[in-house]
Amino acid sequence: MDGMKELVEYGVIGLLIGLNLWAAAVAIERWLYYRRIDVHAYPSLDACEIALTKRLVVIGTVAANAPYIGLLGTVLGIMLTFHTMGSSGAMAVATIMIGLSLALKATAAGLVVAIPCVVMNNMLRRRVSELLAQYKARHGA
Repeated sequence: MDGMKELVEYGVIGLLIGLNLWAAAVAIERWLYYRRIDVHAYPSLDACEIALTKRLVVIGTVAANAPYIGLLGTVLGIMLTFHTMGSSGAMAVATIMIGLSLALKATAAGLVVAIPCVVMNNMLRRRVSELLAQYKARHGA
């Protein structure tokens, strides 16, 4: 159980930070791509849509799973708190608060990652819809 604190602190929160950086990098790349793309150069609507939606699944997946990863950290933090309380035999307030704050930190990290990812995903998907509408208007599809 001694390693569980480090697992929550560095493993779960570190994973969330890494996923957040990955999703942000994809979002920036996609936004820059959308700014310079000429949708009329694509031979078909399907080819255009494939190019526009490339890698968007990364952002959606991070948005959907970050709260669960944070929840996993919460459960591990609470398990650590109960184990510490049980093994020490005392109901020390400091021990309980440290464990619970660790658990809540994981929950907060999951939400801090998920919420911006949902916003980025929605913004990018909206831009894809606009670009596809431009393609359809030009090609009569």
